[in-house]
Amino acid sequence: MATKWEEEEATEPDNRCERRPAVTRAIVVALLPVLSAVCRPASDAPPAEYLQAGPMVGYSTSRETLLWVQTNRPADVMFIYYDTAIPERRYTTGMARTSKEDAYIVKILADSVSPAHRYAYELYLNGQQVERPYPLRFQTPPPTRSLSGPPSFRLAIGSCNYVIDPDFDGRSRPYGGDYQIFEHIRARQPHLMIWLGDNVYLRQGEWASREGVLYRYTHTRSLPELQPLLASTHHYAIWDDHDFGPGDSGGSWWNKETSLEAFTLFWGNPCFGVNGQPGITCSFRWSDVEFFLLDNRYYRTPSDRESGDRAIQGPGQLQWLVDALVSSEATFKIVVSGGQVLNPYTAPENYANYPEERAALLEAIERERIAGVLFLSGDRHRSELSRLDRPGAYPLYDVTISPLTADLYSLGFEPNPLRVEGTWLVDHNFATLDFEGPRDDRRLTITAIDRQGIVRWTHTIRANELR
Repeated sequence: MATKWEEEEATEPDNRCERRPAVTRAIVVALLPVLSAVCRPASDAPPAEYLQAGPMVGYSTSRETLLWVQTNRPADVMFIYYDTAIPERRYTTGMARTSKEDAYIVKILADSVSPAHRYAYELYLNGQQVERPYPLRFQTPPPTRSLSGPPSFRLAIGSCNYVIDPDFDGRSRPYGGDYQIFEHIRARQPHLMIWLGDNVYLRQGEWASREGVLYRYTHTRSLPELQPLLASTHHYAIWDDHDFGPGDSGGSWWNKETSLEAFTLFWGNPCFGVNGQPGITCSFRWSDVEFFLLDNRYYRTPSDRESGDRAIQGPGQLQWLVDALVSSEATFKIVVSGGQVLNPYTAPENYANYPEERAALLEAIERERIAGVLFLSGDRHRSELSRLDRPGAYPLYDVTISPLTADLYSLGFEPNPLRVEGTWLVDHNFATLDFEGPRDDRRLTITAIDRQGIVRWTHTIRANELR
């Protein structure tokens, strides 16, 4: 498989200059002293001292890419970027100023881009470049349809990321660790990464205040080992209970609007909520694969209710998902959920605790004859692949990958009658999903990799098997 920066260029004509004029490096360099004089505050601190976290690459479409950064005090932020094949032609983003009100975060669009091109970028704070000791890169996805067929690409996935806070945790045995796993992810050169929930761990008491939530998000995002991965891979995310509020919390959590605000600030998804409903639900497409990011918290009801409807997705989100799956023409339709969908074992947080809604989803997939569906999930602090065989229909798979750095739950060999043999893994781990092959024989290879970068299991699923 070609690496991230070795894929073929798209054949579509480059019309960027029709939308925003390029500038040469000489002009940019000449303007920097002016920018510095206008934008730099009274402090003489070097620009790198203003940087708290990032830069991070967010979503990307054929015509724009989101760039994210967080400072530790007010600062003016801009980016300069260029096609790696034409480094002398430079483009500048707009300029934005960070403020305490938004946790000193800005999101800026690089919008003079073309499909299937690779770019390098530079970060400027207060008119001065902030050098990073690792590559700053992004790319745009290929056109939905291409005469040469869909290109190969690699996705990384992981969940349950606990970053120790010595001033807060006070544990004799640390709950999190093995942060080198993020370098192993970067070494695999994924085009994009989906965070499967529990991406931060709000501590008790923090989830009840805006300052507490923003502090925990900032502390986790500032992990030094994470910065190189943030800078060169496109990041998308869903949440689970520890990003949302108290453990196992759902729609009744009174401070969920603050949780949603923080999630929206710290992640660069293309959308947050659908059909006018608040939440984190979204979808996006990369090559011939479409991803459906579900919100398993905002509308969740308690699983032990004695009356009324019990639901994780809620009727509005469930209807949207079914309609979106039916409408999708993607080869693979990847449904991303914080908790396991297929495992029938009623462990805490599993969809099996909501049998009516789970059955409604699976019946809709079968009734509508939706091809190519596969689930991704996290939460469980162990990894496995589940396969549900269905009479008269193709099998459904659920790829559960957890944890990245959080504590391991060594509670014995948990029952799961759907587990694919050889895929049970209790270790800090992540997975890559490689989509490759010609249009008429696309295949997905799942590779589970541990904290040391060692491959623990692989499994290949062909698109023709999901029809």
